[in-house]
Amino acid sequence: MGIFGAMTTAVSGLKAQSYAMENISGNIANSRTAGFKRVDTSFVDLVPDRPANQELGGSVRGNSQATNTIQGDLSSTGLAENIALNGSGFFVVRERTGYAGGVPTFGGIDVYTRRGDFQRDNSGYLVNGAGYYLKGIPLDSATGALQGSNPQLIRISKANVPPKRTDNIAYGATLPQFPETNYSRTSSNPQDPNNGLIGSGGALPANPAAISTAQNQAFLDRSIQGGSITIYNDQGAAKPLNLRWGKVQNASITPPPALEQWNLYYQDNTLPTAPSWVQAGTTYTFNASGLPAPPQNAVIPAFTIDGVPYNGLTINTGALQSFPAEDLAANRTLADVSQIQQDGYASGQFQSTSIDGAGRVIGNYTNGQVVGLAQIVVAQFAAENALKRRDGGVFEGTLESGPPIIEQAGSNVVGGTVENSNTDIADEFSKMIVTQQAYSANTRVISTSSDMLRDVINIIR
Repeated sequence: MGIFGAMTTAVSGLKAQSYAMENISGNIANSRTAGFKRVDTSFVDLVPDRPANQELGGSVRGNSQATNTIQGDLSSTGLAENIALNGSGFFVVRERTGYAGGVPTFGGIDVYTRRGDFQRDNSGYLVNGAGYYLKGIPLDSATGALQGSNPQLIRISKANVPPKRTDNIAYGATLPQFPETNYSRTSSNPQDPNNGLIGSGGALPANPAAISTAQNQAFLDRSIQGGSITIYNDQGAAKPLNLRWGKVQNASITPPPALEQWNLYYQDNTLPTAPSWVQAGTTYTFNASGLPAPPQNAVIPAFTIDGVPYNGLTINTGALQSFPAEDLAANRTLADVSQIQQDGYASGQFQSTSIDGAGRVIGNYTNGQVVGLAQIVVAQFAAENALKRRDGGVFEGTLESGPPIIEQAGSNVVGGTVENSNTDIADEFSKMIVTQQAYSANTRVISTSSDMLRDVINIIR
């Protein structure tokens, strides 16, 4: 029986090495497949139940050994919708079952993949090279908050972003304590600080609330520029909001003591034939440190610019200050504006998508807006190597792998990048040589056992 057992064992060795060679061939064949996880081969000895001192080496069986936890190299592709996971976990995807009216239909169960060569199809879905569609959680376009907790197929709409009116302007500026205006420069005593006040010379009131067309030139001569910014109304109509500062009062320590005061004005009519300006909010008072006391914002109620209506806005002037002219690098003829930003925008057309580092699918629009569309989710498993492999580089959950734990980008999501196969060609060739030698050795056992059997048969001849 020993000779027959040797032949049977050698046959099991041939099967095991053939199995290993099949895995090696599959690994080499998929060495360029994005997200592919190679399959190694482990060998298990099968020992017959024999008494002590009668044990046999036994036969062998080849088993597959998953490498799902071994990450492949990440390669930049330059394609914004390609994504890779740097770390553990899998993308959640769904397989297409067909089309209805030219739009993909889906069914079946969620499957999981590391293949991230996604691109947007003509229906707006993100699909990878193996035909699997990416899932994520939709984001609120206004707040960026998650809409629910259940992953859905990500579908990118090409709809325009609606306009948003300007409600707030963040404004910061440094005002010269002694402004140099057109009037002060041409006056008989340009060094007199009172010549820098808006009411100097008597052409304007000491603290005017509005500037008419007839007063426009006098106003320009007695005020300094405060910057300009484009604002938007509910319909997305854009108009420039021009600002100017006029000084109302100089600081004085003589009785009665006085603090420095300024007024901010905006232009409500920019037509050259009928320019006019309106005071924005209340008078700003500055303390001895050059800071507004008390701090305040300019609240402009509903107004119009060149007849275009606006619902009102707030100019947040938290970064406002007043310094002596000799402390300023800029000249004294205008406000040194350090910040002027607003929160409105016009309607924008869809332009492109991208993936940020937090795993969010971002829509980029022609009006410069960047809108979060969906949050890519990552499925984590307690035993990733126990997942069941399927065609197309996807895996199914099993009892051994445990249920998926869905997280919002539990690993670092890298946009414009794909994960390559974790197959090492040099290593596979080394394994192939060893496998070939082991296979040849098993065939040698069979031929040797055959010769021994032939010798036994020849005894009785």
